[in-house]
Amino acid sequence: MDSAQADSAPPVASSPLSPADRLIVALDLPSANTALDLVDELQGLCRWFKVGMELYYAAGNSIVHRLRDRGFEVFLDLKLHDIPNTVAGAIRSVASSGASLLTIHASGGEKMMRAAALAASRPEFPRLLAVSVLTSIDAADLSATGVPDSPETQVLRLAKLAQAAGISGLVCSPQEVASVRQVMGPDALLVIPGVRPAGSAGSDDQARTATAAEAIARGASMLVVGRPITQAPDPSKAAASLLTEIASA
Repeated sequence: MDSAQADSAPPVASSPLSPADRLIVALDLPSANTALDLVDELQGLCRWFKVGMELYYAAGNSIVHRLRDRGFEVFLDLKLHDIPNTVAGAIRSVASSGASLLTIHASGGEKMMRAAALAASRPEFPRLLAVSVLTSIDAADLSATGVPDSPETQVLRLAKLAQAAGISGLVCSPQEVASVRQVMGPDALLVIPGVRPAGSAGSDDQARTATAAEAIARGASMLVVGRPITQAPDPSKAAASLLTEIASA
């Protein structure tokens, strides 16, 4: 990765991060107005918000601009995966949105990731994160796609591939983060979905989960949390509770 991009990137794991720097609230919602209503309801507790495919396809770059205008940081989770030239072009197209982080799929291969890293090398472009194995996938699901290895083995394989391609950030489940941290080192930005509050009764459609405290203790840089906050009876209270759990880790 170009040094200019690294200079503009979010804090890495070795930096002292506040709980608000570690929590990304996933705005997996159908419209910009619904998303911004939730942002208002959180009363400034959170600094980071994730805009994924559902919201981005509904609202486009405008939702990123609106969040940025309010002073928030944006994780644009588009999971780009195509031929190298197409992914590089997509990165250049979304760069003007102002997002701080952007995802591509590590399974697109080293050539694709190298093209992505080159396209994102300008300092004003978002820092790239390579998505490894989705947290909804277990060993049986992975085997059905033709990968006979465990999710952890495949995650580590993709982490090494991403690092070789010049991408120093990875998205993986809480169950692999300790191993990935050993492989990618202390300065890698490890963003972890599949996080559930302590005492949570279920995992929804996530197969490989952990609590916020467990994920931080294993080496996570930042945590992505959606439904435990967005579908809570009191989202502000749920976010505050998670921030307390992160602070205690």
